[in-house]
Amino acid sequence: MSGKTVNSAIFLLILGNGMAMVSDLIVKMQGENVAVFQFVAVRLVIMLMLLLPFIKKVDFDRLWEGGRLQFIRAHVSYAGICCMVVALSTLPLATANAIFYAAPLLVVVFSVLFFRETLSKSSLFAVVSGFIGILVILRPLEISWSAISAIGVACSLAISATLVRKLPKGQSTVHSMLVSQIMMVPIAMTLAIWEDAAFDTDTLYYALGSAVFISMYNATVFMSYKWVSPQQVTSAEYTGMIWAILLGILVFDEVPDAWLIVGSSLIILPLLGIAYLERKRKQFGRLATS
Repeated sequence: MSGKTVNSAIFLLILGNGMAMVSDLIVKMQGENVAVFQFVAVRLVIMLMLLLPFIKKVDFDRLWEGGRLQFIRAHVSYAGICCMVVALSTLPLATANAIFYAAPLLVVVFSVLFFRETLSKSSLFAVVSGFIGILVILRPLEISWSAISAIGVACSLAISATLVRKLPKGQSTVHSMLVSQIMMVPIAMTLAIWEDAAFDTDTLYYALGSAVFISMYNATVFMSYKWVSPQQVTSAEYTGMIWAILLGILVFDEVPDAWLIVGSSLIILPLLGIAYLERKRKQFGRLATS
């Protein structure tokens, strides 16, 4: 794999994470009075429409294969999206995203608990450091529903990522996304009706903007990981924190404090260390077998 290709993939991921932060920014711009269930339902419909051009990648002969697992993932993801809207609308942009980055740590924990994987010393250090980082950011005396929502997002992302390995082999990303989104529709519509919030046309624009930018992020991730091995470029994913800090300062005048910087470092740096060690281990393995 050429250095030029790797650099292109890294650039795409950095750009993509900026787009993901713009999506978060749009969600946050709605303010604390957002009708959460209504917004999520409208965004869900738009996401389904954005998937339609890729419908050929769906295997309709096996559409509902793994349906029980997809149903669980869909509803966990729906809960996570609702938590995300609450967290982003009430917490500083960088604070919310710092907690979201705890998801990879939770994936490690869930893999040990549910798949009996062995926890290496480096992974154990990263998990302990990450949870300390969350405590540093939130400071237990200040924990609120906003903070709990942010932790809920991380848990949702981690559960969804952990369950992916149990999905039927050969299912495309578009297939999985489409089935998951379809399964979210009943609960999304039911809760939106129950919420009984007056419809505001601004909700449509916010939902459209958020859906478009998060779809662009998904596209950059797909392209990057198609070009090169994830181990080569995964560290670029954490540039999202830089975007979150910059956009928070520029748009909302949210200057990060020392607690956020220290806590974020405790979460992200060990993860970068694990990615580096894993890359070195694979390089050594290739040399040993060549």
